[in-house]
Amino acid sequence: MTAVKDVALLRLVAQRVAGPPSPTATETVRHLCAMQAQDLPAALAAVTLRTSGDDDAGIVGALERGEVVRSWPMRGTLHLVPAEDLRWMLDLTTERLITGAARRRRQLGIDDPMLDRALELAVDALTGGRSLSRGELMGLWEDADLLGVAQRGYHLLWNLAQRGFLCLGPYVDGEQRIVLLEEWVPAPRRLGREEALGEWALRYFRGHGPATLRDFVWWTKLTVADARAGLALARPHLASIDVDGTEHLLDPATPDLLAEHRADARGVYLLPAFDEIILGYQDRSPTLPPEHAERIVPGGNGMFRPVVVAAGRAVGTWRRAGSGAARRIEAEPFTAFTPAVETAVENARPVPAG
Repeated sequence: MTAVKDVALLRLVAQRVAGPPSPTATETVRHLCAMQAQDLPAALAAVTLRTSGDDDAGIVGALERGEVVRSWPMRGTLHLVPAEDLRWMLDLTTERLITGAARRRRQLGIDDPMLDRALELAVDALTGGRSLSRGELMGLWEDADLLGVAQRGYHLLWNLAQRGFLCLGPYVDGEQRIVLLEEWVPAPRRLGREEALGEWALRYFRGHGPATLRDFVWWTKLTVADARAGLALARPHLASIDVDGTEHLLDPATPDLLAEHRADARGVYLLPAFDEIILGYQDRSPTLPPEHAERIVPGGNGMFRPVVVAAGRAVGTWRRAGSGAARRIEAEPFTAFTPAVETAVENARPVPAG
């Protein structure tokens, strides 16, 4: 039986936070399959801290080359995903998500003709390899009298991206620009439904494991039946461990990776907001003590704060303070930092975005 404390350390090396990093930003995203990215600077930092410093262009370069894109493949939330994988992910999730948003569409006064008109305007403006900022696209729709209701523009963009027409692509002047998915990613991977379910399960447990079936269902919001079907296909390529009587799946190489890099995994890390170490699981208790969860998500409002992790456990939160040469890290412990953690935080340099 595997101790709960080791689950957190195994997750750190599986996710490439500890141990050898991925060689490129594209490989980092590909390894994790998807990384939550509603806070774009935090998402870029999350990729960077998992990527070798030899990748000079980093995640910004991966976005500009069209190797990584940002869209809404699952949970109705923005994620960074490998460009070639977005189509098959949408194929598995779009129908349920669009159906689930029907009531919200009615609340916003959105009907099919409005969606058709929004798509027509976007396609006309973007065809030929062009791109628009979010503000430019909203201005286009506003001029056509499609907006006028709070959140309508966001939902139009989400709907068109969810249905595979648009995505967020190149990163220019601190903002991602909107492009046509079929032009930006002209050669996506095409997977049948069963193959896609197996692929998603395999990639999730390899990049996030040890994790449970419940974790996978929560992360993807697939049905339990689909998640089980995917796991059945992936299981021959995974290892299984018992944690307090519950099966956890992982890459067979992860335990050896931890054995080799345990000292690194027991180090101190300043993780950005919404990091997959926290957001990647339904059960976060191996890393985040339940009694301190409120400190990470104050009021349960869905906004996850940056976290200090020591020896695999979340021990506090942190933020940047000051500016210029006076810029510094301010950390707030859940209880009290040990002297070693205090020193590590004082000497820490937050990973830049990109």
